[in-house]
Amino acid sequence: MISEAQFQHELDLIIANAIREDVGDGDHSSLACIPPTATGRAKLLVKDTGILAGVAFAKKVFAYVDPNLKIEVFINDGTPVTHGDIAFHVSGNSLSILKCERLVLNAMQRMSAIATKTKKYVQLLEGTNTGVLDTRKTTPGIRALEKWAVKIGGGENHRFALYDMVMLKDNHIDFAGGITPAIQKTNAYLKENNLDLKIIVEARDLQEVREIIANPGVHRILLDNFDYDQTREAVAIIGDYCQTESSGGINEDTMRKYAECGVDYISSGALTHSIYNMDLSLKAF
Repeated sequence: MISEAQFQHELDLIIANAIREDVGDGDHSSLACIPPTATGRAKLLVKDTGILAGVAFAKKVFAYVDPNLKIEVFINDGTPVTHGDIAFHVSGNSLSILKCERLVLNAMQRMSAIATKTKKYVQLLEGTNTGVLDTRKTTPGIRALEKWAVKIGGGENHRFALYDMVMLKDNHIDFAGGITPAIQKTNAYLKENNLDLKIIVEARDLQEVREIIANPGVHRILLDNFDYDQTREAVAIIGDYCQTESSGGINEDTMRKYAECGVDYISSGALTHSIYNMDLSLKAF
């Protein structure tokens, strides 16, 4: 996984690029009719039901645009909210507040939707020993926000990108000439380059599971598109060799049954690629 410093750097890049994209050479709508010294207040109004996420990010946005803006937080990230709740007040220069408005709303609406869906998945698995993982199926450019939202919702982050974990999937295995050559070449590569990265290997059937566990150095086996019986058998075969993860077409109706097969994790791209934004607004008052 990436370090906290790397993660914060990703957030800084997101903010800088989003302000560049949205503001450009100036917010001319605001500049045209609001004096540069004008001050005001706005409230973040919740118009939906779910888990709130993105408050801490909003504070970073406000600080980036104008360190003199003051934020009074009433509802923190990870808190259930409903229509009519007020998450925070922001006060200070009116032009600065307006410059931040769209980025704050876009981020919080999406992050809250992801946190809400993640929380639902986590609740579906209550009483099992299975964790919920995200994937790299994220919106290009804002992966850090979406993975942050998964954690706020109670889920866990899979690898952040291609550089912080090795994941040998079907194409890697086929191009490398098979499972054993792929694992052996990977272990040699990591040693030669002095890299301390965990290795996940995808299995497409039980025979591949058996071949994987015949090789050292694997951190987790990804059971891709296994049915319940195959999953239970794979978990029994793997034993204490390494962690297990189920993926592939798993949804709200089936995920608990997969968890009850004994896997350590269930990964779902739907956490980030199939959500509807939570309705929020930033209103002057």
